Amino acid sequence: MKFDLIIHNAQIIDGSGEPAFNADLAVSKGKIAAIGAVSAADATLVYDAQGLVLAPGFVDVHTHDDLQVIHAPQMLPKISQGITTVIVGNCGISASPVTLTGALPDPMNLLGAAEDFSYADFASYKQAVNRAQPAVNVAALIGHTALRNNHMDRLDRTATQGEVELMRVQLREALTEGALGLSSGLAYGSAIASSTEEVKKLAEVLNETGAVYTTHLRTEFDEILTALDEAFEIGEHAKAPIIVSHLKCAGAGNWGRSGEILKKLETASQNHPVGCDCYPYSASSSTLDLQQVTSDFDIVITWSEPHPEQGGKKLADIAKDWNVSLVDAAKKLQPAGAVYHGMSEQDVQKILAHPLTMVGSDGLPVDPLPHPRLWGAFPRVLGHYSRDLKLFSLPEAIRKMTRMSADRFGLDDRGRIAVGAAADLVLFDPATVKDAATFTQPQQLAEGIEAVWVNGVLSYAQKTVTGMRAGKFLTRQRDLRMGFY
Repeated sequence: MKFDLIIHNAQIIDGSGEPAFNADLAVSKGKIAAIGAVSAADATLVYDAQGLVLAPGFVDVHTHDDLQVIHAPQMLPKISQGITTVIVGNCGISASPVTLTGALPDPMNLLGAAEDFSYADFASYKQAVNRAQPAVNVAALIGHTALRNNHMDRLDRTATQGEVELMRVQLREALTEGALGLSSGLAYGSAIASSTEEVKKLAEVLNETGAVYTTHLRTEFDEILTALDEAFEIGEHAKAPIIVSHLKCAGAGNWGRSGEILKKLETASQNHPVGCDCYPYSASSSTLDLQQVTSDFDIVITWSEPHPEQGGKKLADIAKDWNVSLVDAAKKLQPAGAVYHGMSEQDVQKILAHPLTMVGSDGLPVDPLPHPRLWGAFPRVLGHYSRDLKLFSLPEAIRKMTRMSADRFGLDDRGRIAVGAAADLVLFDPATVKDAATFTQPQQLAEGIEAVWVNGVLSYAQKTVTGMRAGKFLTRQRDLRMGFY
């Protein structure tokens, strides 16, 4: 048999959590065709891995790349980290289905400008992604806030029964087209007025197709345990697996609470499929929220529509220069974006290391001064947390970024090195891999990522995109009603 590609002499870590093994890997028609000793004479192309680690391409489970995969399909911030699949539509905001009749509601502006939202149904969004053929694969959740926007005259109230029914129809249509599930962002002003019952009624549709419920909790601050209870109530009512987005202990008053929060997650997981994702940083990033303005920790402005010159400055310094309070300065800057240095590193490490936690970047690609997680999250896990701090083994780090992630979202042929699986692969040097992005210089390519293949096509090598883009739109392949695995 003639293979399209053979990668010789690789140290394979297959995504299962099992130790590395040395082998060759053959690719045919975008799939892994053989693993073991394969003759170079049997391939059109041969790549010498030189004993470096070959892992499944990383699955970024928490992104806001919905419009970026169409407008900037080279996807350099992601492909350069070894990410081969992005899951979009998180935090209740998605590019489809969306119909705008008024202003673009916050935080949907994190995805792009109002004129970018031109996908009134999920099918048209899928078609647009496939036409653009991004460098990475794309799978999508449907945002609760996006659905509310489509069917409500204003978002500062709970939806009526009729409005919920219209949302259910749109959600059902998208799930039938292959959407992964429903996401919510109940902390945001555009969704916080929604009742638990509203979300439960909408989430009921998930059980018709075995889809997943992901949630940016109603709060990640003092009342986080109550917010977790609400998330579990919604998922259990819908008979849908639950994924808690970017789990954290936000706010100085919450530092040190990761133990009790993880215990609550563990307890819930004994009776219902529950998991979470986490980004490997002790700072968050979003729009500038007056409710989060505090002097307890640094808040850095990343952009401001009325005052773009303040980008990159601390809110406290801006307030001092203007001789106003922090809140008044924040009001004057809005609409704006911010990085909040509001977490404890010890809590981040406990959450990241937990067996129920997978990795997501939560990067904001249209931010002029993005959080470094956009470019560095996955190499940071491999280098800083696994190799340097020994928070977990390298096979476990890879499992959290590949097999676990693909399984939880029903992407059966991704996130693993196995015969028949898609040939999404990343080759990296375990001794040198690390993130280079910083808060002051966030747009930096990671070190140690040697090569990335997407559906068998070499898409990135030696810190350069090859110009070959082979990403696909992925639809859910598995009914998740029986759980994640």
